[in-house]
Amino acid sequence: MAFDKDAFLTALDSMSVMELNELVKAIEEKFGVSAAAMAAPAAGGAAGGAAAAAEEKTEFNVVLVEAGANKVGVIKAVREITGLGLKEAKDLVDGAPKNVKEGAAKADAEAAVKKLVEAGAKAELK
Repeated sequence: MAFDKDAFLTALDSMSVMELNELVKAIEEKFGVSAAAMAAPAAGGAAGGAAAAAEEKTEFNVVLVEAGANKVGVIKAVREITGLGLKEAKDLVDGAPKNVKEGAAKADAEAAVKKLVEAGAKAELK
């Protein structure tokens, strides 16, 4: 007999919390596993789990913390990084701290931060 995943999920959906708790305990005993050991890294509760999550981060935000003294150079850098128009870039720089770029790859984000810092701004990677 083949395993019917949909029927199993429907049965789980109709169970009470107490019944689900008993099912988890039975699975732990039968297969010698612990649900708690699997949940901690997924939740990032352990220090090792949090460090692993930090290493696996693939998207970064470039944050303009402060425009600095060379505001015109920073506006030019923001325009180059984002492709915004002059007014939009100026508004972004005037509204610092703001995200300049969101969800960027690490190399792109680092290059953007470097460009902003070279223009005289204070920028950081988050």
